[in-house]
Amino acid sequence: MSIFTVASRYAKSLLDLSKEQGSVDAVKGDIDQVIAVLKENSQLQKVLKNPIIQTDKKQSILAGIFEGKINPLILSFFGILVSKGRANILFEIATEFIRSYNELNGIVNATVISAVPLSPETLSELKNTIAQDINRQVILKNNIDSSLIGGIIVRVGDKQIDASIAGRLSKLEKHFVTRGA
Repeated sequence: MSIFTVASRYAKSLLDLSKEQGSVDAVKGDIDQVIAVLKENSQLQKVLKNPIIQTDKKQSILAGIFEGKINPLILSFFGILVSKGRANILFEIATEFIRSYNELNGIVNATVISAVPLSPETLSELKNTIAQDINRQVILKNNIDSSLIGGIIVRVGDKQIDASIAGRLSKLEKHFVTRGA
């Protein structure tokens, strides 16, 4: 079974459990915090992925880091993950939980790629335009790609709009190549 499938099942279980307890938003906030800690601490990820380290040691490490800082439901869930030998995919499960939460709440992640950082006003306008266009709430991230000559590339889900000068030049080049010019 693929890591994605396993992570998705565990994430769904946590989402369902948090729904039952009426704490979906609180759990989401705590999972954001867990993801941030895991991203910042590659050593922690290595410990969780190491099959030689005993499960009780992994549980005590997680408890030491997160106890009192996150919902006890999540800490208990982590205990189950570790005891089932799934500590190695804790990051993937947490990431999948956020994806499922966003889907449940009609939130879409979008990325705008530009040659230089966009102003907060421009990002806000773009975010509102995308939200109106797809009729969903949007989380917009700005990535910088200095190879773009100008313009932007917008990705929403599996759709991409290339309004960059480099993209237009590439289309123009393909047009001339296919015509044999």
